[in-house]
Amino acid sequence: MSTAMNAKIIGSGEETLVLAHGFGTDQSIWDKVLPYLTDHCQVVVFDWCFSGSVKDPDLYDAAKYSTYDAFADDIICLLDEMKLKSSVFVGHSMSGMIGCIASIKDLISSTSSY
Repeated sequence: MSTAMNAKIIGSGEETLVLAHGFGTDQSIWDKVLPYLTDHCQVVVFDWCFSGSVKDPDLYDAAKYSTYDAFADDIICLLDEMKLKSSVFVGHSMSGMIGCIASIKDLISSTSSY
């Protein structure tokens, strides 16, 4: 998942920020703020499957991604793969709602095992 989404962790620090770009952009939208954030935090950047930066066009399925749920599942899988248990999610545009949905889905799945 992380390779397909061009995901990387930059910087160091105790707090982790996840920066999610909006529709029509890619992770380069964060380039101007990354130097400041990476001085104090560990930062995760990635590209959604619709981004022009993603090299595999087969990753995007219009039917699957017709709702935000599939995007939320993608970010949950990505953060699980990166073994990130706690983070601050910053979502630009549609990614704000995706982050909200992902946090609810993740909370429900983690409490259902109790």
